[in-house]
Amino acid sequence: MLLAFAPFVAFAVLNHFISPTAALAIAALISLGLIGREIVLGHSAKILEVGTCILFGGLAVYAYLSNANWPIVGVKLAVDIGLLAIVLFSLVVGRPFTIQYARETVPRDLWDSPQFLRTNQVITLVWLAAFAAIIVADLILLFRPDVPHKLSVLLTIGALYAAFKFTEAYPDRAEPRATDKPN
Repeated sequence: MLLAFAPFVAFAVLNHFISPTAALAIAALISLGLIGREIVLGHSAKILEVGTCILFGGLAVYAYLSNANWPIVGVKLAVDIGLLAIVLFSLVVGRPFTIQYARETVPRDLWDSPQFLRTNQVITLVWLAAFAAIIVADLILLFRPDVPHKLSVLLTIGALYAAFKFTEAYPDRAEPRATDKPN
Protein backbone atom coordinates (compact mmCIF):
# COMPACT_ATOMS: atom_id res chain seq x y z
CA MET A 1 0.00 0.00 0.00
CA LEU A 2 2.88 2.37 0.69
CA LEU A 3 3.90 2.24 -2.96
CA ALA A 4 0.52 3.81 -3.82
CA PHE A 5 1.69 6.96 -2.07
CA ALA A 6 4.78 7.28 -4.31
CA PRO A 7 3.09 9.91 -6.54
CA PHE A 8 2.40 12.04 -3.46
CA VAL A 9 5.97 11.75 -2.24
CA ALA A 10 7.31 12.59 -5.70
CA PHE A 11 4.96 15.57 -5.94
CA ALA A 12 5.92 16.84 -2.47
CA VAL A 13 9.63 16.70 -3.32
CA LEU A 14 9.42 17.93 -6.92
CA ASN A 15 7.06 20.77 -6.05
CA HIS A 16 9.99 22.52 -4.35
CA PHE A 17 12.31 22.23 -7.37
CA ILE A 18 10.18 22.51 -10.50
CA SER A 19 6.94 24.21 -11.42
CA PRO A 20 3.78 22.93 -9.73
CA THR A 21 2.32 22.01 -13.14
CA ALA A 22 5.34 19.84 -13.99
CA ALA A 23 5.30 18.24 -10.51
CA LEU A 24 1.60 17.44 -10.92
CA ALA A 25 2.19 15.95 -14.38
CA ILE A 26 5.06 13.77 -13.18
CA ALA A 27 2.98 12.56 -10.23
CA ALA A 28 0.17 11.68 -12.69
CA LEU A 29 2.65 9.68 -14.81
CA ILE A 30 3.90 7.83 -11.73
CA SER A 31 0.27 7.02 -10.85
CA LEU A 32 -0.28 5.74 -14.38
CA GLY A 33 2.85 3.61 -14.03
CA LEU A 34 1.51 2.10 -10.80
CA ILE A 35 -1.77 1.24 -12.52
CA GLY A 36 0.18 -0.38 -15.36
CA ARG A 37 2.24 -2.33 -12.83
CA GLU A 38 -0.90 -3.72 -11.20
CA ILE A 39 -2.29 -4.81 -14.56
CA VAL A 40 1.00 -6.47 -15.57
CA LEU A 41 1.06 -8.33 -12.24
CA GLY A 42 -2.46 -9.60 -12.94
CA HIS A 43 -4.14 -7.42 -10.30
CA SER A 44 -6.99 -5.01 -10.82
CA ALA A 45 -6.38 -1.28 -10.77
CA LYS A 46 -6.93 0.04 -7.28
CA ILE A 47 -9.26 2.87 -6.24
CA LEU A 48 -6.41 4.84 -4.69
CA GLU A 49 -4.16 4.55 -7.74
CA VAL A 50 -6.89 5.38 -10.26
CA GLY A 51 -8.12 8.26 -8.11
CA THR A 52 -4.57 9.54 -7.72
CA CYS A 53 -3.99 9.44 -11.47
CA ILE A 54 -7.22 11.36 -12.10
CA LEU A 55 -6.40 13.83 -9.31
CA PHE A 56 -2.87 14.65 -10.44
CA GLY A 57 -3.76 14.54 -14.13
CA GLY A 58 -6.79 16.78 -13.64
CA LEU A 59 -4.87 19.28 -11.54
CA ALA A 60 -1.99 19.32 -14.05
CA VAL A 61 -4.38 20.01 -16.94
CA TYR A 62 -6.17 22.70 -14.93
CA ALA A 63 -2.89 24.35 -13.91
CA TYR A 64 -1.62 24.28 -17.49
CA LEU A 65 -4.81 25.56 -19.14
CA SER A 66 -5.53 28.22 -16.54
CA ASN A 67 -1.90 29.27 -16.24
CA ALA A 68 -2.57 29.28 -12.49
CA ASN A 69 0.06 30.82 -10.29
CA TRP A 70 -0.57 28.76 -7.15
CA PRO A 71 1.64 29.05 -4.12
CA ILE A 72 3.27 25.73 -3.23
CA VAL A 73 1.06 25.40 -0.16
CA GLY A 74 -2.05 26.05 -2.28
CA VAL A 75 -1.18 23.26 -4.69
CA LYS A 76 -0.40 20.92 -1.80
CA LEU A 77 -3.75 21.78 -0.22
CA ALA A 78 -5.57 20.95 -3.48
CA VAL A 79 -3.75 17.62 -3.70
CA ASP A 80 -4.46 16.76 -0.06
CA ILE A 81 -8.16 17.65 -0.41
CA GLY A 82 -8.26 15.43 -3.49
CA LEU A 83 -6.67 12.57 -1.56
CA LEU A 84 -9.20 12.99 1.24
CA ALA A 85 -11.99 12.93 -1.36
CA ILE A 86 -10.66 9.68 -2.87
CA VAL A 87 -10.57 7.99 0.54
CA LEU A 88 -14.02 9.33 1.44
CA PHE A 89 -15.39 8.14 -1.92
CA SER A 90 -14.04 4.64 -1.26
CA LEU A 91 -15.96 4.56 2.03
CA VAL A 92 -19.18 5.98 0.55
CA VAL A 93 -19.27 3.32 -2.20
CA GLY A 94 -18.63 0.61 0.39
CA ARG A 95 -15.15 -0.33 -0.86
CA PRO A 96 -12.64 1.08 1.62
CA PHE A 97 -9.44 1.73 -0.31
CA THR A 98 -7.44 -0.53 2.02
CA ILE A 99 -9.51 -3.60 1.13
CA GLN A 100 -7.82 -4.08 -2.24
CA TYR A 101 -4.40 -4.12 -0.59
CA ALA A 102 -5.57 -6.38 2.25
CA ARG A 103 -6.87 -8.94 -0.23
CA GLU A 104 -3.34 -9.42 -1.49
CA THR A 105 -2.28 -10.84 1.89
CA VAL A 106 -5.48 -12.29 3.39
CA PRO A 107 -6.88 -15.70 2.38
CA ARG A 108 -9.77 -15.47 -0.10
CA ASP A 109 -12.19 -17.26 2.25
CA LEU A 110 -12.04 -14.27 4.63
CA TRP A 111 -12.75 -11.58 2.04
CA ASP A 112 -16.53 -11.64 2.51
CA SER A 113 -16.48 -11.82 6.29
CA PRO A 114 -18.04 -8.90 8.18
CA GLN A 115 -14.86 -8.67 10.28
CA PHE A 116 -12.67 -8.22 7.19
CA LEU A 117 -14.89 -5.41 5.89
CA ARG A 118 -15.14 -3.78 9.33
CA THR A 119 -11.37 -3.92 9.85
CA ASN A 120 -10.82 -2.21 6.49
CA GLN A 121 -13.48 0.40 7.23
CA VAL A 122 -11.79 1.28 10.51
CA ILE A 123 -8.33 1.44 8.94
CA THR A 124 -9.64 3.60 6.10
CA LEU A 125 -11.32 5.93 8.62
CA VAL A 126 -7.97 6.32 10.37
CA TRP A 127 -6.34 7.27 7.06
CA LEU A 128 -9.22 9.70 6.43
CA ALA A 129 -8.50 11.33 9.80
CA ALA A 130 -4.78 11.50 8.98
CA PHE A 131 -5.50 13.25 5.69
CA ALA A 132 -7.88 15.66 7.45
CA ALA A 133 -5.05 16.50 9.88
CA ILE A 134 -2.73 17.12 6.91
CA ILE A 135 -5.30 19.48 5.41
CA VAL A 136 -5.40 21.37 8.72
CA ALA A 137 -1.59 21.61 8.55
CA ASP A 138 -1.85 22.97 4.98
CA LEU A 139 -4.46 25.52 6.03
CA ILE A 140 -2.27 26.67 8.91
CA LEU A 141 0.60 27.28 6.48
CA LEU A 142 -1.66 29.01 3.99
CA PHE A 143 -3.48 31.34 6.36
CA ARG A 144 -0.95 31.71 9.17
CA PRO A 145 2.42 32.24 7.50
CA ASP A 146 3.77 33.43 10.87
CA VAL A 147 3.49 29.87 12.22
CA PRO A 148 6.79 28.00 11.80
CA HIS A 149 6.81 25.70 8.77
CA LYS A 150 8.19 22.94 11.02
CA LEU A 151 4.85 22.69 12.83
CA SER A 152 3.05 21.77 9.62
CA VAL A 153 5.75 19.30 8.64
CA LEU A 154 5.64 17.64 12.06
CA LEU A 155 1.84 17.43 11.97
CA THR A 156 1.95 15.86 8.50
CA ILE A 157 4.65 13.34 9.42
CA GLY A 158 2.91 12.53 12.70
CA ALA A 159 -0.45 11.94 11.02
CA LEU A 160 1.04 9.67 8.36
CA TYR A 161 3.17 7.76 10.85
CA ALA A 162 0.20 7.21 13.18
CA ALA A 163 -1.99 5.96 10.31
CA PHE A 164 0.76 3.64 9.09
CA LYS A 165 1.39 2.18 12.56
CA PHE A 166 -2.34 1.74 13.12
CA THR A 167 -2.65 -0.04 9.77
CA GLU A 168 0.10 -2.44 10.81
CA ALA A 169 -1.29 -3.16 14.29
CA TYR A 170 -5.07 -3.05 14.01
CA PRO A 171 -5.75 -6.23 12.02
CA ASP A 172 -4.00 -8.32 14.70
CA ARG A 173 -5.98 -6.58 17.42
CA ALA A 174 -9.31 -6.86 15.60
CA GLU A 175 -8.89 -10.55 14.76
CA PRO A 176 -9.02 -11.87 18.36
CA ARG A 177 -12.17 -9.83 19.03
CA ALA A 178 -13.85 -11.47 16.07
CA THR A 179 -13.10 -14.94 17.40
CA ASP A 180 -14.03 -14.20 21.04
CA LYS A 181 -17.19 -15.99 22.03
CA PRO A 182 -19.76 -14.40 24.32
CA ASN A 183 -19.85 -15.81 27.84
